[in-house]
Amino acid sequence: MNIKILSPLWGHENLEYGVFLDKVKNAGYDGFDTWIPEDKKEKKLLFDYLQKHEMYIVAHQHQANGKNFTEFKKSFLGYLNICAEADPILINSHTGRDYFTLDQNLQLIDIAQEFSDKSGVVVVHETHRGRVGYSPQMIEEIFKLRESFSITADFSHWVCVTESMLENFTSTLTEAIKRSRHIHLRIGFEQGPQVADPRAPEWKYALDNFLVWWDRIVEQNYVSKTEILPVTTEFGPKPYMPAIPFTKVPVADQFTINCYMKDLADLRYKKFRD
Repeated sequence: MNIKILSPLWGHENLEYGVFLDKVKNAGYDGFDTWIPEDKKEKKLLFDYLQKHEMYIVAHQHQANGKNFTEFKKSFLGYLNICAEADPILINSHTGRDYFTLDQNLQLIDIAQEFSDKSGVVVVHETHRGRVGYSPQMIEEIFKLRESFSITADFSHWVCVTESMLENFTSTLTEAIKRSRHIHLRIGFEQGPQVADPRAPEWKYALDNFLVWWDRIVEQNYVSKTEILPVTTEFGPKPYMPAIPFTKVPVADQFTINCYMKDLADLRYKKFRD
């Protein structure tokens, strides 16, 4: 198994696309976790950059929409096809909505599975607020109904939604870890999806909990002989990042924190790195 550490585009949208790509490469990342650009020049730049520098990508699907569910399904499949153009490690999907019925969300999961079967590109579903699997309670039912359902583990959302460190969801968490094929390295806490700075001693308890979960995912994928396990340093900008009142100045630098998480993962999982 080989762990690849990726950087999100999220938080760097203000940069010229080429500047963003260079910034990530020069920081020592293995690749990117991002949506495919709609701009044709940026899209070509990204695809050429991946080939030239032998970097990796997790393609991100979050744009699916529609005035009704039929339109949403069509849009969802369309964006999966766009994501596949990048030859990604996998597609990370913000699938469905928390207000869709269980049957509707299952239809989307089945569309993704059929897409994977035909294309050979794995689709994993991010545990994100407002989406499929926004909470342990919701995802537990899906686990029972769909054996092949795999996830991007972003447990920062779950600790926020449940206002806990998941002490009361051990069986669901264990199953989620078994099904995790991608990790978002962001640390949440009981009242939010992102601590202000994981380097601060007051957040050590949260960091320690997340490290245990991530270690278990890494071990699970090693045992399962996963070829590549992508992990993304996903601390976000404002408003995920708290800001000083009246000034709008972030309390910490997003990219610096993500590079700290990159270095932490690189050291911790060194035996799984090239």
